[in-house]
Amino acid sequence: MNHPVPERGLRADALRNRQRLIDAAHEMFAEHGLDVTLDDIAHHAGVGVGTMYRRFRDKDELIDAVFEKNFTDMADAAEAAAADPDPWPALVTYFEFACERMAGSRGMTAALERGGHGCDQVGVQSARIEAAVEKLAQRAKDDGSLRPDATFGDFFGLIFTVGALADITRTVDPTAWRRHLALILDGLNNDHRPRRPLPCLRQRLPDQRATISGTVRERSR
Repeated sequence: MNHPVPERGLRADALRNRQRLIDAAHEMFAEHGLDVTLDDIAHHAGVGVGTMYRRFRDKDELIDAVFEKNFTDMADAAEAAAADPDPWPALVTYFEFACERMAGSRGMTAALERGGHGCDQVGVQSARIEAAVEKLAQRAKDDGSLRPDATFGDFFGLIFTVGALADITRTVDPTAWRRHLALILDGLNNDHRPRRPLPCLRQRLPDQRATISGTVRERSR
């Protein structure tokens, strides 16, 4: 099998084919998730399967190329929110932005769930998102706007809950997730009214943060 050529060494026609493959993968991942095959993507891009394997050694490398910018944008937005002097509006704005990205692509949700496994750049940006969201949540707790028993895992679950709802309602009402996101965020907001305590988990769940950035941590050891 041919090995991919470094992007900087590609001819103009090869660069065009690479971009066509990325664009086609972006469309197919958004509509169908990450289960589509490389052969299907090559066909959708209008290039031969051999061209696919010359540009990308495997699907992980293609996923990385497709979603790197999306995850970089999400990481930049998370860090900007963590630095905002008003934590609660910043938290709401960030999760509206992040959930909009997830709702627009089945592949985005699946890529986040993989936690960057096999995808170096997605993994790096996922680790940035984790650190910024933890800082943002802590600042919102410190100023009293976030209920004190909320955890990082609650925000991780929030994204996947909204992503699952968006997937179900995509063809009926593609904006239905916004209503449910507002309800979830309202439940997380500490408006100083009496709150029922959150139910305890029956058993300890796997560390959800490891799903986002565990691969990056393992590689850094």
